[in-house]
Amino acid sequence: MIIRIVQLTFHPDRAADFIELFDKTSHLIRSSDGCRHVELWRHKQYDNIFSTYSLWDSEDHLNRYRASDLFKQIWGETKIWFAAPPVASSFESIRTVD
Repeated sequence: MIIRIVQLTFHPDRAADFIELFDKTSHLIRSSDGCRHVELWRHKQYDNIFSTYSLWDSEDHLNRYRASDLFKQIWGETKIWFAAPPVASSFESIRTVD
């Protein structure tokens, strides 16, 4: 399982555009092969900073999504709104406490 977190900083006047795009496309991302979960977080202090949190069966599944036409379309629209470069990180769970 791959945990993918991507921090996205937008120009303040584009934050609402990003939320709208996420609302329109998140179900398509979630239905991608190997995607188990998609979530959007907003920074508590800065309204224009978001993180996406997604769970993938494997790095191969994530990479296939990143090579897809869907990703290219979403990223092409999103990247013009950035105020700072995105920061993407992939993790794997090594301990769980219930």
